[in-house]
Amino acid sequence: MNVEKPVLTVVGSYPAEVDRLQMMESYFQRLQLPSWQPVIRQAVKRMVGAGVGLVSDGQTRDPFMTIFTRGFGGCQVRERTEVVEPVEFVEPVTLSDLEFVRSVLPKDKKLLGLVVGPHTLSQSVVDNVYDDEKELAFAFAEALRQEAELIEPVVDMISVDEPFYANGFPAYANELIEHVVSNVSCPTRLHACGDVTDIVPSLLDLPVDVLSHEFAASPGLFDVFSEHFDESKQICLGSVRSDQDRVESVDEIVSH
Repeated sequence: MNVEKPVLTVVGSYPAEVDRLQMMESYFQRLQLPSWQPVIRQAVKRMVGAGVGLVSDGQTRDPFMTIFTRGFGGCQVRERTEVVEPVEFVEPVTLSDLEFVRSVLPKDKKLLGLVVGPHTLSQSVVDNVYDDEKELAFAFAEALRQEAELIEPVVDMISVDEPFYANGFPAYANELIEHVVSNVSCPTRLHACGDVTDIVPSLLDLPVDVLSHEFAASPGLFDVFSEHFDESKQICLGSVRSDQDRVESVDEIVSH
């Protein structure tokens, strides 16, 4: 029996060295923002060298939430992002980085586009405008929908990252995700870290093609998915633990 080899991928971020002093010196000497392309190229090279087949941009430019809130209208980034005016899409947030990755990516590798989920964004900001979590979440969903539409032609899959699902799954989660991916035709993935064993049936109902979870850190997920699994979904099996500081050995990761 021929068994198809699984595709190795990442959640999103990937280690790369950023020489912040050099970047600051470059800014003050040239009075323009320095290029992040060398850092992105480094992250991509490391992923390819590690055997990753579905590669991201490494999320090197900014923390994975503030890269979006910094780019959306209505948001002001301080210690935490504050929503000070209605949230709106202004211009593509990740498109230029993804286009660069595509230009340097080997032809046999695929590209993963990343967006942070609207629920996670709504839970992570200080809201000074909406005073309603659902309304705020749908405002983010609309901005993310436009981002997803623009990056789709460049990528092979779009992943929506919703880490806050482990803390609470909103009744309108399905509607939010459906709105974000409503106008894209490429494969879609939903990543939710943490222990999501209690919400697996709800996750399986989400309008995405792939579900990505931390199976190594939450081995109980194997049993729950075995009980409820829907063959219309694919599973991205998280095999490297992110809930501890210790770096696992290759043998440990393989044993997962």
